[in-house]
Amino acid sequence: MSRTNSTIAFVTDDGTTISPHFGRALYYEVITLKDGHVADRKRLDKQGHHTFGRGEHGHGGHGHGPHQAEKHAAMTAPLAGVEVLIARGMGMGAHQHLQSSGIQPVLTDLHTIDEAVEQYLNGTLSDNPRRLHEHGPHHDH
Repeated sequence: MSRTNSTIAFVTDDGTTISPHFGRALYYEVITLKDGHVADRKRLDKQGHHTFGRGEHGHGGHGHGPHQAEKHAAMTAPLAGVEVLIARGMGMGAHQHLQSSGIQPVLTDLHTIDEAVEQYLNGTLSDNPRRLHEHGPHHDH
C-alpha cells in the first residue's frame, strides 16, 4: 500500500473532526490520495448505534449476540475500496471486523481529519492501541 496513492476513510459527525467512537459516528469522510495530494473527498452516510436502536446493556446497539457481526458488516458496507479507516476510538469487535475485511484500522489521538491526512502522507500518523476498548457488561461511555 502506498501512502501517496490510497483511499482512506475517517469516521466523523461533521466532515472536519474525527469521531471519538466508530460505532456512534454519523458519516465516513472518504479521501482518495493520488501522488501525495487529495484527489477526491466525499462524505458517505454510515450506519451505527444511531440506526440499530437500543441494544443489550442499554448502549444503543453494542449487543454481543450473533447479530453483532451483521451490524459491523452493515456499518462497513460503504467502505469498498478503502484501505485504511481512521477513528479516535472503537470496540474490539469493529476492529477485528475491519481487519478481516482487509481494512487497516488506525486509532489516533488527533482531532482533525486534515491533520491526520497530513501525518498519514508524511508517514508519521501513529496508531494508539489504548483507544481500543472492549464493550463488556460494565462498559461505560
